Amino acid sequence: MTNQERLEALFRHLDEIEAYYRVLGKVSFDMSCCAPPEGMAKAGEDMAILGKQVYALTHAKEYTDLLTELHQDSEGLTPVQKKAVEHLYEHWAKEKNITPELSFEMDMAASHSYSDWLEAKKTSDFSKFRDSLASLIRYQRMQIDLRDEHPEGYYNTCLDDNEKGGNEAQLDAFFEALKTRIVPLVQRIEKEGKPIREDFMTRKVPIPQQEEFSRWLLELEGLRSTALVLMTTEHPFTTNFGPKDVRVTTHYYEENFISNIFSTLHEGGHALFMQNEPEEIYENHCSDNMTNAMHETISRFFENIVGRSEGFVHYIFPKLRELTGDTFKDVTERELYEAVNVARPGLIRLEADELTYCLHILVRYELEKAFINGDITVDEIPAMWNAKYKEYLGLDVPNDARGCLQDVHWTGYGFGYFPSYALGNAYGAQILHRMRQDFDVDAALREGDLAKIGGWLKEKVFSIASLTTPDEWIRAITGESLNPNYYLDYLEQKFSEVYGL
Repeated sequence: MTNQERLEALFRHLDEIEAYYRVLGKVSFDMSCCAPPEGMAKAGEDMAILGKQVYALTHAKEYTDLLTELHQDSEGLTPVQKKAVEHLYEHWAKEKNITPELSFEMDMAASHSYSDWLEAKKTSDFSKFRDSLASLIRYQRMQIDLRDEHPEGYYNTCLDDNEKGGNEAQLDAFFEALKTRIVPLVQRIEKEGKPIREDFMTRKVPIPQQEEFSRWLLELEGLRSTALVLMTTEHPFTTNFGPKDVRVTTHYYEENFISNIFSTLHEGGHALFMQNEPEEIYENHCSDNMTNAMHETISRFFENIVGRSEGFVHYIFPKLRELTGDTFKDVTERELYEAVNVARPGLIRLEADELTYCLHILVRYELEKAFINGDITVDEIPAMWNAKYKEYLGLDVPNDARGCLQDVHWTGYGFGYFPSYALGNAYGAQILHRMRQDFDVDAALREGDLAKIGGWLKEKVFSIASLTTPDEWIRAITGESLNPNYYLDYLEQKFSEVYGL
């Protein structure tokens, strides 16, 4: 059998495996968006049962033999095919020693954790989520212990899983650099910044108007509406089942219309990535292998660098007025721009301003590192969360719902994901610096020409993401490794202008 014949046989297995993954994803999407509370448990059981079949398929001897043989000898394969084999082998190597019984237990624990989290958040009672979280942490460590090899330390392994090559030492230095320049700027704004008008930010905007505006924004971002679904959920997210079926979710608040605008732009950024990888990558089962930080780079880029820019506010302002009638008739374009860029410490990450956002991520990073490594117990999480919000943001946390229960990320095995948001912010500013060397980005924003921005990203960013490590990726785009100074310069310049410092 030639290597191409082996690859074709492997891809036939993958066609079936990926069909199961898509079904699992659709059940999960249903649970998050429209399943009735009484149906959640059964849906979770369905996912666990489907997961057993995925396990059987990905551990079948013929599949693993083909994968191992191609990993050992990939002669004759294209670069994309070789990379697909590499990704598949790495994924299999991490899970090959997990028994069917343990896999089923882990899936059941994850499915139950989501409904437990919803109830805990609804009642603002961490104790209702405590046991589920403890189980997930135990299973996370257990599956790491079963690997033939992994980085030293549980959390280092989680970080490497999310960002290949990532580790605590790298992130400790990264967050220290951010703290050193962001915290003093926040303090200076509080003492010296000019007052910004915000009274109109809580005016009611009916949900139908917000939904229409969301669809307009997604179209403006360059998304194909015939390959897109927009729905609502408790915690917005985006998922995809191939480039022709991408699901975006948001959450509407009548008295906080801005929340939906930036949630939609953020999730639309993820969706744009999902719809625009090269066809060769999709055809060879290599798509969606970019790291989380690469993905968050684009979502945060559209949410903040695009969405909160003065040029983009200028472009969308007439449309906002058109849809909302007289609601904002006394508000100027500049006042809206300044209001969406208010920098003030707050409790909720999803509502955080662009300047203080990374401090929210720092809290989660330090907590994850502590409880995954076993330095603190699960029971210590609420108190440690509250203490860190006081230390970094100067805020008292009133309850668990507005504290350690606010994020969905700890309802599965996503430990190590949170730093991706902060890394994405920094990558995005570095990419902006490079993009500005090729064309006038600010002019494109004022004209609403996001197609020009999207086209540049498709060529230089999306095309290589699934084929590179994070460091290879950012060096290929910008010519240097991650440099947080681009992000910190961007923040200092922007917020000094907004606040008249």
